[in-house]
Amino acid sequence: MADHIFTGSGVAIVTPMNSDGSVNYDEYGKLIDYQIENGTDAIIACGTTGESATMDAKEHCKVIEYTIKRVNKRIPVIAGAGSNDTAFAAELSLEAENLGADAILSVTPYYNKTNQGGLVRHYNYIADKVNIPIILYNVPSRTGCNIKPETYAQLCKHPNIKATKEANGDLSALVRTMALCGDDLDVYSGEDSQAFSITAMGGCGVISVFANVCPKESHDLIQKALDGDFKGSFEIQKKYIALMDALFSDVNPIPVKAAMNMLGWNCGACRLPLGEMTPQGNKALEDCLRSYGLLK
Repeated sequence: MADHIFTGSGVAIVTPMNSDGSVNYDEYGKLIDYQIENGTDAIIACGTTGESATMDAKEHCKVIEYTIKRVNKRIPVIAGAGSNDTAFAAELSLEAENLGADAILSVTPYYNKTNQGGLVRHYNYIADKVNIPIILYNVPSRTGCNIKPETYAQLCKHPNIKATKEANGDLSALVRTMALCGDDLDVYSGEDSQAFSITAMGGCGVISVFANVCPKESHDLIQKALDGDFKGSFEIQKKYIALMDALFSDVNPIPVKAAMNMLGWNCGACRLPLGEMTPQGNKALEDCLRSYGLLK
């Protein structure tokens, strides 16, 4: 594939909330600028980490619009626009395109789920409605729906289906996917713990939760792998694996928002139904941040 949506570290950015649960756009703008200033290669807005599941369509589009305007073409903006309702996913994707998003991140249908044939129809329907690239998002631990390698081979034939964010944890299946799809499908790691491995296998980078806390380190990890410095990249992966794990010690994005608050950002709490971490969980996360010198 000649043109990639992005290469490097894309942040699955958190959405800061005010005490009343509304979006804190002032803090969100500062977070966006901080990410760009510290080497992040793309902003992924309204993903799982951005709490899109708690937003209605109007608010969802408002956050995407704000992100695009604040980024102001400095780096690509990828808009989360998936749904378990195919027609709504297509409508949301088209609205994101009209707002100026560079690409769409489209999660597999959840709860009602579907079979492999349904995935092909679902994604082709969405891809027929837009004129910007689509990144599929395969995260069966959350959706209960897994894209198989043979299904990827069918999906990547559509000119608008350009990439996948792969988070099924199965590197063997990913090897088969890459063998079947070749240059017709870019791959991004959807798990920070596999960022080095997937990039070294020929992936384009990571869509990262870890980058919220350590944007420069996430960028450097991927850039070294892209440059062929696998030893240097793996050293960063090993160094930060405990922190990456700590950021998933509870349901995402509960720990990462707690970490951002500990680091001085005003990200607020997660919206219900996501609750707070236990005191023991908070203490363990705080100790982990301190062990990396991120907290004094």
